Amino acid sequence: MLLDQNLIIVATRNQGKVKEFEHAFAQLGKQVKSMFDYPQLPEVVEDGETFAENALKKAKTVGDALGLPVLADDSGLCVDELDGRPGVYSARFAGEHASDQENNDKLLRLLEEKKMGDDTQQPLLSTARFVCTLVLYDPATGSHMEASGEVDGWITDEPAGCGGFGYDPLFYLPEYEKTMAELSVEEKQAISHRGAALRTLIGMLQEQESNV
Repeated sequence: MLLDQNLIIVATRNQGKVKEFEHAFAQLGKQVKSMFDYPQLPEVVEDGETFAENALKKAKTVGDALGLPVLADDSGLCVDELDGRPGVYSARFAGEHASDQENNDKLLRLLEEKKMGDDTQQPLLSTARFVCTLVLYDPATGSHMEASGEVDGWITDEPAGCGGFGYDPLFYLPEYEKTMAELSVEEKQAISHRGAALRTLIGMLQEQESNV
């Protein structure tokens, strides 16, 4: 799979994700463009049952429209007390166009309901994990590469931090004694699900290039 030496196109309209991709690929000397740079692109209905299905659909839809290789991500939060929800519905947990705050409020409400009758009043409500699947699709060959990453943590009842996006203010990392939203960009990139998936994908690309 051959990529433009200086450009990575990412199939997202999530500004938080764009910033994380920009930070990751800047270290490789690559510019990142997103769907903000191509307003004519169609909306992608994320109706897959897995993160991988959604990521492939986004990468293929945008890649075929542009005629260029495209990287897509699908990621979400899987909460054990909620049997893995919100999962692939993380971005629209509280409704199709829900804000991060609305999604966070619904998550806390459901977990607090689960805790009713519990006298311990623990601030950590459930174990959870962030999951990310990346797909890099090449319309010239119809081929794609896939990489995934995860990070384990807890959902806390008190949001903290103003960095990151999504559920980051609720996702507590015991080894840091901070939520994901309290980490620096460098710290988050080093341990996050998206950072792990990116490192795997970049390693796959570098191996492929060395074999050419």
